[in-house]
Amino acid sequence: MPLLDRISSPQDLRALTRAQLVELAEEIRSFLVTKVSRTGGHLGPNLGVVELTIGLHRVFTSPRDPIIFDTGHQSYVHKMLTGRLAGFDTLRQQGGLSGYPDPAESEHDWVSNSHASTSLSWGAGLAHGFQLRGEDRTVVVVVGDGALTGGMAWEALNNIALRQGVKLVIVVNDNGRSYTPTVGGLANQLAGLRTHKKYEKTLSFIKHRVTGLPVVGRPAYDLMHGFKTGVKDVLVPEGMFSDLGIKYVGPIDGHDIGAVIGHLEQARQYEGPVIVHCMTRKGKGFKAAEENEEDRFHAVGRINEFTGEPLSASVQATWTDAFAESMVQIGHRRKDVVAITAAMLHPVGLGRFAAAFPDRTIDVGIAEQHAVVAASGLATAGLHPVVALYATFLNRAFDQVLMDAALHNKGVTFALDRSGITGTDGPSHNGMWDLSLLGLVPTIEISAPRDQPRMVAALERAVTVDDRPTVVRYSKERLPDEMPAISHRGEGRDRVDILHTHPDARVLILGYGQFAGIALDVAHRLEKQGFACTVADPLWCVPISDGLVGLCAEYALVVSIEDNMVAGGVGERLRSALLSQAVATPVLAFGVPQRFLQHGSRDEVLEDLGLTGRDVARQVLEHIVSDGALTEKSQPAPDGLRSDLKPR
Repeated sequence: MPLLDRISSPQDLRALTRAQLVELAEEIRSFLVTKVSRTGGHLGPNLGVVELTIGLHRVFTSPRDPIIFDTGHQSYVHKMLTGRLAGFDTLRQQGGLSGYPDPAESEHDWVSNSHASTSLSWGAGLAHGFQLRGEDRTVVVVVGDGALTGGMAWEALNNIALRQGVKLVIVVNDNGRSYTPTVGGLANQLAGLRTHKKYEKTLSFIKHRVTGLPVVGRPAYDLMHGFKTGVKDVLVPEGMFSDLGIKYVGPIDGHDIGAVIGHLEQARQYEGPVIVHCMTRKGKGFKAAEENEEDRFHAVGRINEFTGEPLSASVQATWTDAFAESMVQIGHRRKDVVAITAAMLHPVGLGRFAAAFPDRTIDVGIAEQHAVVAASGLATAGLHPVVALYATFLNRAFDQVLMDAALHNKGVTFALDRSGITGTDGPSHNGMWDLSLLGLVPTIEISAPRDQPRMVAALERAVTVDDRPTVVRYSKERLPDEMPAISHRGEGRDRVDILHTHPDARVLILGYGQFAGIALDVAHRLEKQGFACTVADPLWCVPISDGLVGLCAEYALVVSIEDNMVAGGVGERLRSALLSQAVATPVLAFGVPQRFLQHGSRDEVLEDLGLTGRDVARQVLEHIVSDGALTEKSQPAPDGLRSDLKPR
């Protein structure tokens, strides 16, 4: 990589000719395919922004001129050009390079990874702040056409139009996709701009004639290209952005380095907010990614860098697979069930449902708030909507769940994929808040199934509830082996499954969802130390049922283990419920601490948090030994603990 190896900071780009920049772009693509195929990561988005990112760093002076990426998963090239090339061997690994911008990692990163559609608000605030301080700095926001389907982006645009003096360059990276093809009126408007026949034909004619002029041809065309708004307004009179009072230039070919640099130079000199509309191809330069309609290469695991095929065959189904199968089965029986997602049709497993029932599948774009309220409207019309999202993304629509679905007693089911610790995508993508937040909603019912049969049963029950919202949350991991109950207490929402018990058990261990397996492991370890246990799974963990309270009253100690925050989680709710009913049984609640978690594999994060069977068993034993309530003569003395369970 003769050119790439010479780039240690953005300033190094200014020493390269246009021809060298084109060559550099090819080196970057080769590097990306090689490195990301080994580590996994967001390959497709980054292959699509190579020339665009080179142009940004050639024209603007980072970090003085902040460059903000929405959502940041397309920042790999930015990292390469800002001195982090050597870190790509550790991409998304614990202690290694983050897969998103990270201010702790580099001064060139202004905003850490977050959810989509926030960058324009960040940019507006920064640019206005610099203006108030009298600082001559330009803020650059790179926002995808998918992120522009989010309502917050349009709230920002509405306010940016009022700040005509701010130096804010908004680069619309238009690849026609978010995870899947971008939907909605915005997508249609952008498509009209980029595909209008007269527009393209006229520009082609101008380019051919003007660039043919000796000496001044290409410079003249670049200048005209930078100010061709008049041509656009005549031939394609949508006026979408100009009606907001924001200067618009484009659309331009985002893979033409000359055009990108020319437009960005003109935008940099404009005294006010300006939009530069760039057309790019997601996955450009990697044939397997360019040809994949389902955007399988948006984010990849370890793959063959030539064919794009996974290096390890997927032989075990995931929770997403189980949800996909269940939804199709439900859809055949229930004509009133409608599926809704927010630009994540395939990632959440609704592709099969959409193929079978296209008229009953709705993709609203990156607009979770709208999805929830629209679902409430569908429920009012007599349908039963199932809103399928990543758990972390429902955080954005909490108010709508509370005030539109629950307050109005609407039967809306939320299927929350990627609940709990997800790991490699870092702090903002862990689904560790949903139980705590949603548990605050009056009337809501939440299930965390432990295996596929329990997921099927939970979904089947959820779509029959028409007077309140229901939630089914599950992990991104592989499906565990079936964990059958040996007995149960209660029925329906109040049912508690007993997975393991012992006649002398005085410790009750509650494992929710993916952590049911950890609960069984903890019981096994404790019983080796002489403390008999019962393991139970409350199938519907919110609200806390009277049956669960009654079961807890039969034991001397309750241990609660959940893939969610301890603060506001099921364990704390259970403790409160026991106190309210004068049940004195203490509850040890294990879960995620109230802090943001750095990226790493799920297993590594759980190990660091002490949420493994070994660590939980050790902590329970520490409590038993220090409390003394369960210690009996027939049980081993503290110094008889196995070495791997001794108190730390």
